[in-house]
Amino acid sequence: MALDHINMTVDALRGLLGDRLSTGQSVLDIHSHDEAYASAHVPDAVAFPQNADEISAIVTICAQHQCPIIPYGVGTSLEGHIVPAAGGITIDTSQMNAVIYINPDDMDAVVESGVTRTQLNEELKSAGLMFTVDPGADATMGGMAATRASGTNTVRYGTIRENVLSMDVVLPSGEQITVGSRARKSASGYDLKNLFIGSEGTLGIITKLTVKLHGIPEAISAASCVFEDIDDAVQAVITAIQSGIPMARIELLDDMQMRGMNIYNPGFNAPEKPHLFLEFHGSQTSIEEQIDMFRIISADHGGSDFLWAKTTEDRNRLWAARHSAYYAGRALRPGASSLVTDCCVPLSALAPSIAAARELVVESGLMAPMVGHVGDGNFHLLILVDPDNADEWQRAKTLSSKLNHLAISFGGTITGEHGVGSGKREYMRAEHGGAYDVMQQIKSTIDPLNIMNPGKIFMPTE
Repeated sequence: MALDHINMTVDALRGLLGDRLSTGQSVLDIHSHDEAYASAHVPDAVAFPQNADEISAIVTICAQHQCPIIPYGVGTSLEGHIVPAAGGITIDTSQMNAVIYINPDDMDAVVESGVTRTQLNEELKSAGLMFTVDPGADATMGGMAATRASGTNTVRYGTIRENVLSMDVVLPSGEQITVGSRARKSASGYDLKNLFIGSEGTLGIITKLTVKLHGIPEAISAASCVFEDIDDAVQAVITAIQSGIPMARIELLDDMQMRGMNIYNPGFNAPEKPHLFLEFHGSQTSIEEQIDMFRIISADHGGSDFLWAKTTEDRNRLWAARHSAYYAGRALRPGASSLVTDCCVPLSALAPSIAAARELVVESGLMAPMVGHVGDGNFHLLILVDPDNADEWQRAKTLSSKLNHLAISFGGTITGEHGVGSGKREYMRAEHGGAYDVMQQIKSTIDPLNIMNPGKIFMPTE
């Protein structure tokens, strides 16, 4: 972008925001990258708006000068979503973090986009309610909606898509609109709410959300279970789902990942074999019934060494360990960089797709522990790479590419929850065919200047 346009944009924004527009190098560096492998690029400035009207004004100024805009939550994305590869203005929503309204009767809450999921759940405790989307990282509500996040609770409570009722969005023109409503269903017009969920900031900036809440269960029980073979663990999950057991979480960790868990979590000392981490919600009686059913199913598939987390502290320790899986995997090779994959396939294709993925890992000669939200067919490989070894990086990228095509071949998707960003955009046409052209038409209609997070979802030349 021309320097004079940047300078005019920055000058105008400084007049609007004062010291809430930063060009300090440390701030620019923080906003130059996410948790992914994408190359870092600094923005030209970072804006810290405090309300939707300020975001509208920022976007209007940027549109006048055709300046790129990059929405930013807390930077936990994994596909380069918030990297300003074309420069421009990063809009950091961290100061828009108010829980505006909690309605226990309707079991919903209205929040600003910068509210994090743990912040919301802290405020919900006194009402006996919870927000269930848990991607692991303490992501913002706006960021989760923008990337169509999910996580460990999805098998029971659904993704962010099923848990957002409405949103306020600032369009690339600066106009503010509301998509969706507080009603639990609607047959009114196009489903614009779900168009913006997963749009990754390429169509507008989410400023406010109304989200569904759920009651905190009367009883919660968690456990881990060991299998000799990863295929047996997957088959146990499939049988449990088909049997109608309403498990809240079903997480798979392979033997290599469990080795990393033992290294990273002092005192963990679990067998270095495939594990399922499980959680059951309901009444005490219903949970006991669920546990008995799953115990029989797992035994039929060779499951053993059930360890029950009977106290809240034990349960929290188990899931804290699961949420640290990324860092535990990296502990297998200190100093290594990582490339995370995100395949999701139909449940019936889960076992053969995981088997094929593991064969591809062996062929690559790389180390790649695996974890998965297997209750919904989603699994991840953490490919560990020497950051200074060009050959390893190329092999890792080749492996990731093969896994993306593998998922598509099984009727699945290249990303179950991380989103496209810049990291997976080259596979979009292979997955979507002609529907990808329709997405491009929607993007060019809503954002004709291509200022909203350019280079994400779509290739720069398209």
